[in-house]
Formats: sequence, C-alpha cells, structure tokens
Amino acid sequence: MESLIFLILFPLIAGVIMLFLPNSRGRDLFVNFAAIVTCLGSLYLLFEYFGKGEVLFAVDGTFVDPLILVAEVAIGLFIIGISLKFKKYLVTVLAALQLAMAAYTEIVFEPAHYAGFDLFIDPFSLIMALIIGIIGSLICVYATGYMKTYHEHHTDVVDRRPLFFFLMFLFLSAMFGIVFSNNIMWLFMFWEITTLCSFLLIGYARDEVSWKNAFWALLLNVIGGVAFSGAILFINAFSSGSDIYLNELLKSSPEIALVAAAFIGFAGLTKSAQFPFSSWLVGAMVAPTPVSALLHSSTMVKAGVYVIVRFAPVFESNLIGIAFAFIGALTFLTASAIAISQSNAKKVLAYSTIANLGLVVACAGIGTEEAVWAAILLIIFHAVAKSLLFLSVGSVEHQKHSRDIEDMGGLIATMPKIALMMLIGMAGMFLAPFGMLISKWASIHAFVNAIPPFGMLLIAIIAYGSGITVFFWTKWMGRILEVRTERKPVEKEASRPEMSAIFTLGGLTVLACLIFPLISSTMIEPYIHEVYHTASPLLSLSNEIIMLFMVVVVILLPLSLFHFAKGRTLRRQYMSARVSEVDGEHLKFLGSMGVMKEEELSNYYFPNMFGEKELSRAGVWSSILIIVVMFALLSWLVPLGVMM
Repeated sequence: MESLIFLILFPLIAGVIMLFLPNSRGRDLFVNFAAIVTCLGSLYLLFEYFGKGEVLFAVDGTFVDPLILVAEVAIGLFIIGISLKFKKYLVTVLAALQLAMAAYTEIVFEPAHYAGFDLFIDPFSLIMALIIGIIGSLICVYATGYMKTYHEHHTDVVDRRPLFFFLMFLFLSAMFGIVFSNNIMWLFMFWEITTLCSFLLIGYARDEVSWKNAFWALLLNVIGGVAFSGAILFINAFSSGSDIYLNELLKSSPEIALVAAAFIGFAGLTKSAQFPFSSWLVGAMVAPTPVSALLHSSTMVKAGVYVIVRFAPVFESNLIGIAFAFIGALTFLTASAIAISQSNAKKVLAYSTIANLGLVVACAGIGTEEAVWAAILLIIFHAVAKSLLFLSVGSVEHQKHSRDIEDMGGLIATMPKIALMMLIGMAGMFLAPFGMLISKWASIHAFVNAIPPFGMLLIAIIAYGSGITVFFWTKWMGRILEVRTERKPVEKEASRPEMSAIFTLGGLTVLACLIFPLISSTMIEPYIHEVYHTASPLLSLSNEIIMLFMVVVVILLPLSLFHFAKGRTLRRQYMSARVSEVDGEHLKFLGSMGVMKEEELSNYYFPNMFGEKELSRAGVWSSILIIVVMFALLSWLVPLGVMM
C-alpha cells in the first residue's frame, strides 16, 4: 500500500515545492528529478504487484475522510467564486448544486463511517498507473524546455511557470488517486481535482480566448460532476453502505449497479469529450502544448474512459450499454470525418483523440471480454502515440511558427529527427501491427456478437470511420515526406529536454508494438479473466507470428529513409514535356500561353462535405437524443421499488 500512497502524494508534494521555486535551471532540474522519481515509482509498482491480481487495502479514515470532505468543499467554493467573478452564472448554479448534493450525502448518510477497502490495485489500474507515471513524467520533462521557448515567443503572456508545474504534478497526483481509489467518494474528489487543474491550465495565458475556452471546459465537466454526485447520492440512499466501494458496487444488484454505471458513465462522457461534450477538448488547444498532451493522452480524457471501462461488465447485454456504444461509435465516425477538413495540426490531433476515445467507449458499452480487451489496448497505444504526436507538433510549431499541416511540407528534410518521430506516431495510430489497428479488428469482431441488429450497425459505423482515419493520417504523412527542392536541416530542431522526451516516446511506441502480445497475456487478459471468470486466450499464437513479421517491416521502413537519403540529389521534376525551373523553394513550369507559372501542391480537405460546424451540430443533437433515450430506458428498466 505504501507505494500507492507514495505515487498519490509525491507528485503533490513536489508540485507544492515547485510553486515556490523561481524560474531557473535549478527549478528545471527539480522538475526532471520529480518526473524521474514518479516514473520509477510507477515501474516499482509494476515490479511489486505484477501477477498478483486484485489487491485491496483498508485505510484508516479518521484523518483522511475529513480531508477528502474539506478538499471537495474547497474545490466547490473556488469554482463558485471564480465563476461569479467572471459572471458565468450557469457554472455557479451547477457547482452549488454539486456541492449541496455532496454536503447532503455527508450529513444524512455519513458514508465515511462505512467499513471497506478504500484503495486497490489490479492489472487494469496498474496499466493506467504506468501510463500516468511514464508518459505524464515525460510530458513534464518536455515542458521544461518548451515553456521557456513558449514565453520567448509569447512575450505578452505573464510567466507563471511555478504555477504551471504545480498544476501539472497535481494533475498526475489526482490521476493516480483516480485509478487507485476503490472508495467512490475518494475517486470523486480526485476527479474534481482534474477538472479544476484542467480549467486553470487551459486558461494559462489569461487572455479572453483562454478564459472563454477554460470556462467552457469547466461548464461541461461540472455537468458531469453533478451526474457523478447524483450517482453517489443514489448509492447511499438506495443500497447498502458497502456499495460505495467499487468492487462491491460491481457485484451488487443489477438495478443499483446499472443506475450508478449510467450516471458515472455519463460523467465519463463529459470528461472524455464524447459528443455532445467534445467541444471543450477542441477549445483546450489554446493552452501550451504540454497541457494539450497531458489532457489528451495520459490524463484527463483517460479518466473518463477509465470509469466507463470499469463498468463495462454492467453494460454487457443490455440497452443502456448499447446506448453508450452508439454514443462512442457516433463520436468515432463524426470526429474522424471532421478531422479530414482540418489543416490545423493540433485540431487534427484533437479530433483524432475524440474519435479514438469514442471507439473505447463503444467497446466498453458492448461490455464483452473481447470488447474490453480491445478497449484497454486502445487506451495503451493511444496514450503513447498521441502524446508523441502532440509534443512533436509543439516543437515544429516553435520552428515553423505555424500549426498548419500545409506548412509542414518537406519536414523530413528540414527537421528529419522530429519528422521521423511523427511518422512513427502516425503509424502507431492506424498501421498494422500497431495496437490501434489490432484493437479495431478486435472491436469489430466483438460487435458481431452484440445485441442484434445493433452489432451490424456498429460494425458499419466503425468500418467507415476507420477508412476516414486512414485518409487524414496518410495525407499528413505524405506532406511530411514530400520534398520538391533542396532544403537544409535546421541547426537545432528542439531543446534537449524536448528531444529526449520525444525520442523516448518514439521508442515506447515501437516497444509497445513489439511486446503488446506480452502485455496482453500478462496484464490485460488476467484482468479480463478475473472480471468475467473465463480462461480462454484472446490473442492466438498464429496472430502473434503474423504480427512479428509486420514488426520487422515497420522497423525496416524508417531505417530505409536514412539509407536512401544518402548520396541522393533532387532532379528537376518532369512536367509532361513542359519546361520547368526551381526558384528558391518553389517549382515553376511553362504554361500553355508561354507564361511561367508556379506549381502549388495542397491536400484535399473537402470542407463542404466534412465541415466542422455542420458535422458537429449533427453529432451533438444525435448524441443528445441517444442520452435522452438512454435515461428514459433506465427509468423503465429499473424497478420502481429501487427508486422509491
């Protein structure tokens, strides 16, 4: 238990120290030290609990429970105060409602007096802890170099790096708390800390746009917080006290578990930016790149899908689970389609994140063993590859002063190291044998066995969404590899902390590809067998052999770029017998009227077919309809005796 408590408390203590350290090399060294210790702590946790299954821990709540209550009240009062200051009255009302529900629960039901296991560790939470500890720490290391350059480029933004690093490490602390909490009251407190931290990090620049997007994120996540509070109130009012613990709730009566899963799952939809709540994640792009990476890869959004996947067994073979599956599938298809029309690289990554998390939600909604296996594998590969892409794009932006994909033409020549890492990250999102594609195959197979006729409809949605995904990734990859004229590499692609984090994440992406059968057999499958009481393998030996051959090809492809680049020169392009010449970085050719014209190359974006505004509106209203139907079904499916 000590290692769990250490991982929860150490980032918090380190963050508090950073709050008082001035901007200096010493502070950056301390950030690196804290990141290394956090990373090693998560690895030690793997060594300590590997192969032990679920382990539960009882904690003396005499001092902890009052602290949890004080923290919840403090967060609620802060949100009420700042929303009143900025005249965001809807946020004020919702935060006050949430605080009132929490106070009513504490006063009337006294849940702190229930005896149970407050903390736990199992293979799933162990996987999540590794994602948080390793990827979160690398993002913090990257931030030491990035934030210095950020303030050099944004002289109008007040330098608040002590607060920035405090919030980053507080975020990691809260995420550890979420994945280790068996007490749902504790889980909710850590959940609210991530909401507060994301609000402050998105609004880091403190300008009008940042505050607007930060409050929008806060509003949507407070809506989820109200639903989470409602679930806790329901559990205390209509069930035995032991159901406040996650392990007991999953084994309680189907009615109690289903209602709690629906409300907490709804909160998960807001946190993971599923439709109709996806807009907050797109707005979060105004924040510095480390914030985007932290929100999109290893923390914030992963908290949302984590709780939904936890309740996957409850969703199996019922209409509430099918409703969650369709919200996820709709999000996957719509967000993937919107990504086609985006030339802003961070927006493409944002919509890709929303889409991939939608697929995780769809799998959790189906709730079968194979679907949950696919969901957890999706979480792993998405965390590694997407954090790599976000950090790489941030460094490119500092060099190019642009996030536009069209400005990344020939990046393989001007920034070859980062370009190669970006190609690895993109390959990790849609090419075999990387786990994202394997997980999609598994999810499609799992949907076959879903409640007819919903399974076939889900398969069609996922198939079309996957085809769209290939389109927007390959056109971006083509732009990076396209070299028309001789270009010299930049002297320094990024700072040393940035490059070290990017290279490490690139290596982790390839490593995950190499060992994911081992991850499956030793961590994912034991969790699934423990939850579903089955013993059949989910990945056959023949599939592993095929993927091993694919791995060899994937490794050879980037290495071939170095080989074929040596001793090669660019020749004048053949323009169908037209005279051509190179003017700087531009290619010109002789037109039909004898006039030299400049060649222009650009990707297809199809804004009329995949426009952000139109598709977002359709996705929002469709998902709202599904949510309304879901809660209507819930009131019909759950016997009135439970609700009285």
